[in-house]
Amino acid sequence: MSDVIVAPAVRDLGELARQLTDWLAKRMPGAREITLGNLDYPRGAGQSHETILFDMAWLEGGERRTQGCVVRIKPQAFTVFPDNPFEQQYRIMQLMHEQGHVRVAKPLWYEPAPDLLRAPFFVMEKVSGRVPVSVPPYRESGWVFEASPAQRRRMWEAGVRQMASVQKVSPDAARFLAGPDHARDGLAQELDKYTRFVAWVQQDRPWPVLERGLARIKALAPQGQPAGIVWGDARLGNIMFGPDFDVVAVMDWEQPSLGGALQDLGWWLVNSEAMHGAAPGREHLAGMGSREETIALWQEVAGLPTDDIGWYEDFTRLKMSCCSVRMSALRGTPPPDEGWLAKRLKVD
Repeated sequence: MSDVIVAPAVRDLGELARQLTDWLAKRMPGAREITLGNLDYPRGAGQSHETILFDMAWLEGGERRTQGCVVRIKPQAFTVFPDNPFEQQYRIMQLMHEQGHVRVAKPLWYEPAPDLLRAPFFVMEKVSGRVPVSVPPYRESGWVFEASPAQRRRMWEAGVRQMASVQKVSPDAARFLAGPDHARDGLAQELDKYTRFVAWVQQDRPWPVLERGLARIKALAPQGQPAGIVWGDARLGNIMFGPDFDVVAVMDWEQPSLGGALQDLGWWLVNSEAMHGAAPGREHLAGMGSREETIALWQEVAGLPTDDIGWYEDFTRLKMSCCSVRMSALRGTPPPDEGWLAKRLKVD
C-alpha cells in the first residue's frame, strides 16, 4: 500500500475532530461522551476530494458503541470538473445502498452549509478493505501486483459485476441526476457536460486538439444509446476489496449522471487498458480479463446491448484528455503533449 497522501488539501486533524464531535452530538441525540480518534487521510487514492477516515465511540443506552466513519468534503479550489454535484453524490450513494444491487458504504449524514468546515460535507460508514491504488500503479507494486493470477481474476470479475449492477437501478429512481433543460439525460447530458469541460479548460490557453476531438465525437454519435445511470469513474482503483478479493464497496460517485449505461463500460475499458492491459514492452497483467471478456461479462450482468462500445471508448479518451489538461494546470506540471493528444483522439 502506498504511504503517499494525494488529497487535494489537508487540514489540522485535531481541530477537525473537535468540530465534528460537536456536529455529531447534534445529530445523535441519544449519544453521550462522543469521542473521535484515528483521524487520517487515505494513502495513494482520493485525489479529487478531501477525504478523512476516523473512528467514533460513544455511550448510548448504557452501552459503549463504536463506528468507523469517513468524512468527504466538497472541493473548493482544487476542482477537477466544471460540475461539482456534491449533494447528488450523496444521494446516489443513498439510492444505491437502499436498492442493494451495488455495494456502497452506508451514507449517514449530509451537511449542506459551509459554515463548519468551509464547505459542505457528508459522513458515511467506513468499510475495511484494500484499494488498488494509482500511486504507485497497482500493476507495478503492492498487493495487486503480489496477488496470484487466480486472485486477480476473482477481483476483476467481482469488480465488473458490480460496475454492471449499477444498471439494475432504474434511471427513473435517480431523476435528481438530470442535467440542464436542454440536456436532461442520455447522451445529450454527457455531451453537454464535456462540451462545457472543453471550453472550461481553455480559459487559460487554447486547446484546439480538444475542440477537434469533441467535434469528431459529436459527428460520429452512435445509434446504440441504452439509458442508464453513470457511476462516473468506473475503474478498479475506485473499488475496495476484502481479503477474499471480493468487492467490499464501490466508491467515488463524484460525477454521476443519467448519461447512459455504456458510459461506465467505456471508461472501465480505457482505464483498464492503461493500468493493466498489454502495451509495447509489457504484458497484460495475468488474471485480469481482456477487453472482450469484460464486455461479455458486463452484457451478461447488465442485460443490455453493447453496440458501438468503441465510440464510448473514444468518448472516454476525450474525457480523460480534458482531465489530464485540467490536472496539469492544477498541479503546475507540464501539460499533455498536443501531438500525443491528437493521436489519442484520432484527429492527427
